[in-house]
Amino acid sequence: MKKIGTRGSKLATTQAGHVRDWITDNGTPSELHIVTTEGDINMAPVERIGVGVFTHALREALHAQECDIAVHSFKDLPTASDERFHLIVPKREDNREALIARDGLTLDELPQGAKVGTSAPRRISQLKVLRPDLDIRPLRGNIETRMSYVTDGELDAVMLAYAGLVRAGYADRATQVFSPDVLMPAPAQGALAVETNAEDAELVNAINSIADAKAGLQAAGERAILRRLEAGCTAPVAATSVIDEELITVHGGVFALDGSRQAVASETGPLENAYEIGVKVAEALIEQGAFEIIEAS
Repeated sequence: MKKIGTRGSKLATTQAGHVRDWITDNGTPSELHIVTTEGDINMAPVERIGVGVFTHALREALHAQECDIAVHSFKDLPTASDERFHLIVPKREDNREALIARDGLTLDELPQGAKVGTSAPRRISQLKVLRPDLDIRPLRGNIETRMSYVTDGELDAVMLAYAGLVRAGYADRATQVFSPDVLMPAPAQGALAVETNAEDAELVNAINSIADAKAGLQAAGERAILRRLEAGCTAPVAATSVIDEELITVHGGVFALDGSRQAVASETGPLENAYEIGVKVAEALIEQGAFEIIEAS
């Protein structure tokens, strides 16, 4: 029985549970193994704890053979590859951003000065463009905790990744799901990263059996923007992509935290060149002042 390392939250175990079922169905019986990370204990803002806080402990457990496979939200992983591990991306979930608001309200319907919870600079900066009047409050915790701020009346709304809501069975709680051309999501949002030790041929084959090549290329193209900009998952950088037959269009954006400035670019090319296309998008963003926008944020 192979052990699949995961954080202990409902969302993390649900995501890892899908991977467990897929791998088991393909002939590698597996079970979940909970790994406690610093981010589960330390409730300080992610920006203060550091990039990769939710993935480092999983990777170390994998390297120490405490578990055989690790499952991450791909958007949380550092952009630099780790040669110790073989990584694949399975079928991707919806990458859009979602609003959960009181009384079924949409963003436009929220009252003047409404209190909206999110700690992601990417979301804050774009919300400031759409609704500069909002009172944006920091937000941490699992999905249930975040939604409880709305149901308990502490906040008027919270922003979450729609993929997490869908996977955790809360899709119906979303009062608005945003088109990526209205509110651009994080690079690789909705994509899982499944890793195993690179030298274990049996496990490499096991996770390769659930890989989705197109999802992997899309995630690579989007994350190439982050890597070229030398930005972490907490930077105000967003990206999305669309596949049309054998072509991919990668969209990227960098947004000032106060909503005063933004750089947006898109590039299209062959799907197999997704990473290089993402780099081209990043270069176009740099020409528009992306580094200065990120530094000012």
